[in-house]
Amino acid sequence: APQATGIATLDDFLKASKIDKAALASAPPKPPPAVPPPAETEEKNPFCVLVCGGGNAAQVATAMFAARFQTIAVSFFADEAARWKAALGDDDYELTLDTDKIVKSKPDDITNDPSVAAKADAIVLAVPSFAHGEYFEKFAPYMKPNTVVACMPARSGGDILFASKLGDKAKDMVFMGFETLPWACRFTEWGKKAKILGTKGSILAAVTPPAKYPLAFALLQGLLGVFPNIVESPNNLGVSLRNPGAVIHPGVMYGRWCPEKWDGNPVDEKPLFYQGVEEFSESVLLGLTGEVQAIKKKMEELVPGLDLRDACDLKQWYMDCYAGQMTDTSSLRACMNTNPGYRGLTHPCKDADDGKFVPDLKYRYLAEDVPTGMCFNKGLGEILGVPMPMTDKVLAWAQDCIGLKILENGKMCGPDVVKTRAPQATGIATLDDFLKASKIDKAALASAPPKPPPAVPPPAETEEKNPFCVLVCGGGNAAQVATAMF
Repeated sequence: APQATGIATLDDFLKASKIDKAALASAPPKPPPAVPPPAETEEKNPFCVLVCGGGNAAQVATAMFAARFQTIAVSFFADEAARWKAALGDDDYELTLDTDKIVKSKPDDITNDPSVAAKADAIVLAVPSFAHGEYFEKFAPYMKPNTVVACMPARSGGDILFASKLGDKAKDMVFMGFETLPWACRFTEWGKKAKILGTKGSILAAVTPPAKYPLAFALLQGLLGVFPNIVESPNNLGVSLRNPGAVIHPGVMYGRWCPEKWDGNPVDEKPLFYQGVEEFSESVLLGLTGEVQAIKKKMEELVPGLDLRDACDLKQWYMDCYAGQMTDTSSLRACMNTNPGYRGLTHPCKDADDGKFVPDLKYRYLAEDVPTGMCFNKGLGEILGVPMPMTDKVLAWAQDCIGLKILENGKMCGPDVVKTRAPQATGIATLDDFLKASKIDKAALASAPPKPPPAVPPPAETEEKNPFCVLVCGGGNAAQVATAMF
């Protein structure tokens, strides 16, 4: 009884219950929940997750999820699925967590058969972004309504690519775009053992359609565990425009190897990548990130109420992700030069004669980040009428390096545009087309009350040990189960 703790009035009760009467009276009304109220019955809840890929992150996710849930690993790359299945054999997969605890588990299957998507409640893609379209297309005929498809990371325009590959079926699905991977991890014995080196404390994600966020959040946070905390981004456009790889990788490559800076001859040593950024490269990066900010500003002007808070400029991204680690934050160049996480990382190079080096201009920094990042930015900028002279310059150089014809006469109309994440690749030519494909409701945003800024800081990019301890009280059935599970 409230009286047992000395509560005698309504004000006492509200104070003890932490119910703020004044705040509730002034708060805008909340919409009804999108999920049904909890049922009291306990039952077997069938749940199946597909993990796509065969690299470090895919193997870690498969082992982690398989410890509790029906988990199927899927790879369409060459014979990777068969090789992984053979390597594991009848053994359990051994995953060493960054807490030094060891999880042993076995996926229910490792396959290249796309029809297993019919079983999936969640599909997690941990493959390079250039492969996303293949998985979407192959899974599409089999997927059931309300399947949550999570891309780690989504890169730029992942939600639009998803909608284009699934067609009319996309309206019944849930797309969840993550900014990055949850862990730094490496397999220690391919197909059999892996280790998580560090886990991010938090990770940014957006859901399309936004109304399905509670469902997607519940599933993915349940799969990942306590860390990383999933932080909601208002929309996938903010995640797309935030994509640092679309700016950093092509920009730094251009800054070092464009005709203005490199004569084509082999160099004596591999140049530092991030810590080697100098005045010219910084000017390229500032130009690129400034043009993305111009896109953000134009979108917010044309679509009142659209929240693109996460689409920050590159220097702010460094401040969000590496605060407290850089010894000099006075400029973008200083942030990159003094970031200890970048120490010793060099440009991708190939061996030349006499122990010298030439750049690898077909490395993923161009081959992946240009089509799946920079092209999205340029394509959207073109639709909005935003001038992008620096992007034009870098993209024209980069497309020659990777053997694609994307930009012609300054327009996104080359024959290889279809191989990119540019909106034009899926037939989008106007702002209305873009908003429809992105499931951004202009009228609803204009009439919605403004949302307060988030109460949590933006996610950090670093992976680290996140100290966490849980006590389980009791010795009965539930306490023993909880102790073993945690």
